[in-house]
Amino acid sequence: MVALAFLLLAAQDFAGSKSCAVCHSAIAKSQSATHHAQALGWTSDGRWAFGAGVQAITYVSQFDEDTYVEHGLSWYRKSGELSLTPGHASREGAVYRTFAPDANIMRCFQCHSTGRLRLTRSRAIEPGESGVRCETCHGAGAAHAAQPTPSNIRNPSRLTSAAINDLCGQCHRMPPAAGSATNFENPWNVRHQPVYFSQSACFLKSGGRLSCLSCHGTHEDSPPLGGAKCAECHPKPEHTTPVSSNSCVSCHMPRVNASPLLAFTNHWIGVYRLTGPRANPLRPRQQRARR
Repeated sequence: MVALAFLLLAAQDFAGSKSCAVCHSAIAKSQSATHHAQALGWTSDGRWAFGAGVQAITYVSQFDEDTYVEHGLSWYRKSGELSLTPGHASREGAVYRTFAPDANIMRCFQCHSTGRLRLTRSRAIEPGESGVRCETCHGAGAAHAAQPTPSNIRNPSRLTSAAINDLCGQCHRMPPAAGSATNFENPWNVRHQPVYFSQSACFLKSGGRLSCLSCHGTHEDSPPLGGAKCAECHPKPEHTTPVSSNSCVSCHMPRVNASPLLAFTNHWIGVYRLTGPRANPLRPRQQRARR
């Protein structure tokens, strides 16, 4: 039943990014060049390529009418070579049933594409539009394309910071519910940005001013973040050690090595101990802020 829920997206009317470009040509052109827009592709040898290649690309193929295979080898930019796919213990790959109750393979396609998923006659999954495009964030837009008004399209910039975190969390992992157990000491979990961001004092004490959109461009890939955004709340930070030319992010949102070939920025903004025997880039030294 969970798998079928994804197919029920057909009840919504998606217009596609080409329709959006009729009125928003510059924005659509800019967004089409982003890593989000390139999150899903098709290789010349008939495999789905998941990921824009910023860090890695994982390959998926249909095995038969009822199963898909996530290949055991992924391509990594750091090495420029194939190596074991994250979470895999061998090159054999992992098999997913198309209509399994947990809908894992459906979720993979849904988060790396836009619009409704369809099934071909061979029961292959066919995305409405490859990559994360306009309607992933703005919602199904056929009605808006036919009669553009602010009331029939979603504008994420008008959402609360918590709602934006939840919107991004639909694919990047939802913030943990109060009282739920989360292993914050597992480096692999750092890739779930909304989970860690939701714990940071900067998010919790910002009065709704700090959200994903504060630092990440909505229609283009963000350049490396400087201190301007941080200075809005911390105009004269007091440092106990010399910081030289280090950016705020390099110390307060340290990169965490989830594996030898993958590293992710820790979105739990805080004061970290990054050197010495008690170095820990996973959990800030300050008392953990809670909702």
